[in-house]
Amino acid sequence: MRLLYILATYVLFALLFPVLSLHRKTRHGLMQRLGFYGSEDLPTRGEGPVLWLHGASAGDLLALSPMFAPLRAHFPGCQLILSTMTDSGYAMAKGRLAKEIDGVVYVPYDLWGATRRAVRAIRPDLLVLEYTEIWPNLIRAAKRGGARVVMTNGRFSPANVGKYQWFFRLIGNPLKDLDLMLMRQEEEAARARSLGARPEWVRVTGNTKFDSQASGPVREDEALRGALGLEPGARVWIAGSTHEGEEEVLFGVYRRLRERWLDLRLVIAPRYVDRAARIVALGREVGLGVGLRSQGNPERAPVVVLDTIGELSRAYRLATVVFVGGSFTKRGGQNILEPAGQGKPVLYGPHMDNFRDSVELLTGHGGVQVSDGEALHAVLAELLASPERLESLGEQAQATVRRISGASERNAEAMTTLFPHGRPDPR
Repeated sequence: MRLLYILATYVLFALLFPVLSLHRKTRHGLMQRLGFYGSEDLPTRGEGPVLWLHGASAGDLLALSPMFAPLRAHFPGCQLILSTMTDSGYAMAKGRLAKEIDGVVYVPYDLWGATRRAVRAIRPDLLVLEYTEIWPNLIRAAKRGGARVVMTNGRFSPANVGKYQWFFRLIGNPLKDLDLMLMRQEEEAARARSLGARPEWVRVTGNTKFDSQASGPVREDEALRGALGLEPGARVWIAGSTHEGEEEVLFGVYRRLRERWLDLRLVIAPRYVDRAARIVALGREVGLGVGLRSQGNPERAPVVVLDTIGELSRAYRLATVVFVGGSFTKRGGQNILEPAGQGKPVLYGPHMDNFRDSVELLTGHGGVQVSDGEALHAVLAELLASPERLESLGEQAQATVRRISGASERNAEAMTTLFPHGRPDPR
């Protein structure tokens, strides 16, 4: 079974290699992706254990980040090594998370040789995989290297359970190699057990992404306000994580709102910053002044595009009201709890399939779901006309996020149970 998977991965890799080498998300770090890490890529190993945490993208790494402090508390002297699949995730870890971790690398392709080389280089005592990052060769290599393997924020879509069952029958069940599966909800835990995970190793601890959402203002906020060209006291509508096709709708709504609230500013943060030039052109086509955050918006244009990585969470703190994109398209939504945790009223469209749990939590408790651009305009006009309502919704949103926090501490504590003395024995 395993041999079939090993052979299949090499064949598939050979076919996909040209695409992987050119795609904007995965075109850098080839040697590391093949498992070759130089001395400059990894920190010098210390006395403590090495904890390797893997998240596929920038968002996944941010969901892991609330565990950093609890892990350091439960595993004194540990080294935290992050791995990611995308170039944006790597850049964000090197920038925003750099002070909190000891190293960041690209995850190896799930090839027999690459994963073993990576494990020999990193020598992890613990491998933590985020969400559904089930890579059979990597898991097997880590186990053979003496590491414990844990899933956090575990989830299995009900629509894909049949596919997982078929796949696991074909290649052998990698869930049996996991030492601990820390799931988001009881429904997820039940699906993990139905897929063959050992029941005693499956626990429900919640979602760590909720732990990173609630935060207050910091000194850097005013510097960002200046870089965006936002006047103190101005109303600010932030549209975060927008996708192709959404900006046209947002510009139409904004133009109508400015007829009544001339001081209203719009900050658009596209999900992919390489779309910034396209968004600037769209805004100017409909007669709006548009600036770029990377240039400091020197003309103080009423619309500014946040074309940098890792600043959206901070930008939300400057908002009067927030709309989260990916929800007027078939993308399935983006993270609505991040602005909610900043105490901001959050609006989102009808397509939130990838964040159903967040929608259930937030709708009616600081969040408002709207059906289309016309409904978005109506709700925004109502809220901008009622500062008390805006403040109340923001307080509800923040209280909701705080109520569901704590998964990071529970996860770190659960991981200590994998070791006889609560920590890995020195190697």
